[in-house]
Amino acid sequence: MHRILLAEDNKINQVVAAGALKKLGFLVDIVDDGVAAAAACAADEYDAVLMDVMMPVMDGYQATRAIRQHERWLGLAPVPIIGLSARALAGDREVALDAGMDDYLTKPIRTAELEAALARFLPASGDQEHDPTAPTALFAASS
Repeated sequence: MHRILLAEDNKINQVVAAGALKKLGFLVDIVDDGVAAAAACAADEYDAVLMDVMMPVMDGYQATRAIRQHERWLGLAPVPIIGLSARALAGDREVALDAGMDDYLTKPIRTAELEAALARFLPASGDQEHDPTAPTALFAASS
């Protein structure tokens, strides 16, 4: 079973996203700011990170840079980081990729869209079946 770190400051988005990810067969750890995300990645191993780009204390871009720096220092393989944002302006995706993110999705994020993004980075892990009753939108467009 793949282990996902969800870095999201909105409590409602955390509950909805974690529930949907669990229904998709993922183990989920949740943090609510960039400092906690960078610390979690330094202390533990994740198969992927879902990183809200606008969080308090340290934003998702800074957290991604910190994670990438830690990986380089230790010679670790980079964990896939998928940026999440309510912003859909021209150039936002490029800013995320320049920060070291591997992909960028705009909110509201649909279950199928997130599942496809994770599938691009994660090998199949067995009997994960899609639950048609899972919510269709994982995150509100609030942040």
